[in-house]
Order: sequence, then structure tokens, then C-alpha cells
Amino acid sequence: MKLRGLLLLTALCAPGCIRAPEIVMVDRATALEEQAAGSFQEMEQRLARAGMNPTPVPFTPNQLEELGIQPTPLVENIGKTQADRLDDLLWRHCVGEGKDGLLAVTRRDCRAGRLSVDDVALVERVNRSRMQLWQWMHTVRPEVPEEALRRNWHQAHAAGVICGGWVEAADGTWGEKKC
Repeated sequence: MKLRGLLLLTALCAPGCIRAPEIVMVDRATALEEQAAGSFQEMEQRLARAGMNPTPVPFTPNQLEELGIQPTPLVENIGKTQADRLDDLLWRHCVGEGKDGLLAVTRRDCRAGRLSVDDVALVERVNRSRMQLWQWMHTVRPEVPEEALRRNWHQAHAAGVICGGWVEAADGTWGEKKC
């Protein structure tokens, strides 16, 4: 009986020494669990950014010609003078001869291509040269008003504008030069 009491006492005291391990609950899933659950936040953000940034659609040279756009030549403007480039801009209606004698950028009417930064710089350079010419002409003939010199120069110059070039009429409308 003594043995039985000792065993009973040991059995009653033993649960006090032996305990179950502590269980730690995590309120957030691990990265692997997030991926397995379908959380792809970084990829979703990249897709959203890509959707906001439009990219050009590639066209073949034949598709560009059907749209009326000449493909860029393989060799850029080699052998073309500034006058040739200006005639091309006048013919494509990207630039027009204004009734005041200056060149005007007419992007709205531009056909077959766009104006490059070099084209805009060329137009500005030509306009600056024309104004300097008119000032010089006025110093040579001060008795003639600058406006009259400018008008006479413009009449003489208009005869040399390329056929089909964009010119401004006296009433302010734009049209092609007839030859």
C-alpha cells in the first residue's frame, strides 16, 4: 500500500512539472505564404505603371506609306542644303511663307511627317536672316520706309517659292502656290 500511495503521489505531482510548450500565434503570413495565397503586390504595381505609360506601336514601312507618312531615310539629310530642307518643309505644308515675308510654322497642316528640332531652328535662323537683310536694306536706302522694302522684297521672293509650297494669301488664308 505504501507503494501504491507513493505512485499516486508521484502521479499527482508529475503533471505540475511537465507542461505543454507555448504556442506562438503570428498574425501575419510569411512571404512564402503570401505568394502561395496570391499576393503579388510588386507585380501588380509594375503592371499598373506599365498600363499608364503608353508605348509606340511599330509600323512597317508599307503601313506608314498607306497613312501618307514617308519612312525616314537610312541616310539623314546628306547632300541636302538648307534651302532643300526648307523647300521640303514648304512642300509638306509644315512651314509656310507668311504674307509679312517671314516663315511661319504650320504644324496643324503638316502632312507626311513632323517638324524636328533642327527644322524649327532652321526656320528661326532664316527669319532672323531675313530681318537682318531688311534692316541692312533700310540703312542703304533710308528714304524708303522699311515696310515698303519688305513688301517689295517679299513680292520678288514669292516668285521663287517651290511649286505646291504653303503660302499665306493677302486675306490670311493658307494655300498651295500654283505654278
